[in-house]
Amino acid sequence: MEDKIKFSAGENPYIVEHGGFYRRWIPMLPDLEDLITTVKKITTTTEEIWIPIWQEIATKHEKHGDLLLKNGNQKEAYSEYMISKTYLSIARYPGEITPNKKKVSEECARVYRKACEILDPKVEIVEVDCSGKKILCHYRCPPKKKGVPAVLIMCGADMFKEDRGWASQHAIDNGLASLVMDGPGTGENPFPWEPESVKAWMAAIDYLANRPEVNNNKIGAFGISRGGYSVVQLAGSYPNMVKAIVANAGHPFGYEMTEKELEDFVKARNERAKHVFGKIGDPPSFPPWTVEKEKMLFEKWSLKNLGILDNINQPMLMINGKKDHLAPIGNIYFMLENGPAYGREARIYADAGHCAFKYQSHWAEASFEWLAEKLNRA
Repeated sequence: MEDKIKFSAGENPYIVEHGGFYRRWIPMLPDLEDLITTVKKITTTTEEIWIPIWQEIATKHEKHGDLLLKNGNQKEAYSEYMISKTYLSIARYPGEITPNKKKVSEECARVYRKACEILDPKVEIVEVDCSGKKILCHYRCPPKKKGVPAVLIMCGADMFKEDRGWASQHAIDNGLASLVMDGPGTGENPFPWEPESVKAWMAAIDYLANRPEVNNNKIGAFGISRGGYSVVQLAGSYPNMVKAIVANAGHPFGYEMTEKELEDFVKARNERAKHVFGKIGDPPSFPPWTVEKEKMLFEKWSLKNLGILDNINQPMLMINGKKDHLAPIGNIYFMLENGPAYGREARIYADAGHCAFKYQSHWAEASFEWLAEKLNRA
């Protein structure tokens, strides 16, 4: 079924496409026919229609999971709970922008915690302190280990920590402790999305460093999409503590887009801005975009302008699809050309879009194997 899905670097929520709107969730769903059938029911993205459609299929999978668990089939039950969680993640998109979105987000977190009860080692809900505020995070560690390397798993703009459980499992499979934290401006991270909010990520690194079972000289970071930018920003802001990073996508590192790339970028942003994911009568959930706005944000966020570009000397693995319409792969070439001539690696998937989600089964496993190798050498 997956091979029959077409590719489109777009944001259309009425069709399932590689590189399109549902790219975020496709790798987390084993049955894409289920997804395609559900998407066909959608007539509008407003929450009055959107949320119940996704809740219905989520409830079906959660109940199936309950039955499987009752019969002692823990592995299958876990899978069903995670499918339910994923559909609830779609329901809450793009975040807790209304009271109903907040409720479904809480429902998503509840089902995720239900799945986590099956895991061994367990997911520990912990608090990271930063500037007098607390950030709730998910922590896991391989059992009966001391001096273990660790990785901070960084979320992006519209995917919360419940959507990164698979990354935590890859960390465990490679002997790494992991801390999964929502990005600033999302989930249970109270800080706004601003350059100075890198301090929240730095506090997360400090939390890991202070865990008695973690080797504080062997801490890395992993991020996707906006998290891919954040992981590089963190590396430049805290170079003495972050020993290796994996950045999937990320923008803007400092690469200045061509006129055609800017045109495509603005077009994609404005396509997304057509849709209302809140209540009927609400304005579009994303603002309209212009070339001028993008250039202004480039000046605000580029690593060079932040004064941290030259600090980034850690081993770095960069990943993306060649057809990314939101984080052009020129960002990868920019980092390869502006830094040490060693230690930086890249994987670019020629027929994939933003974050190369089509190939997640490949790069996800490889990313954590790479991190384990680099951190064990640190």
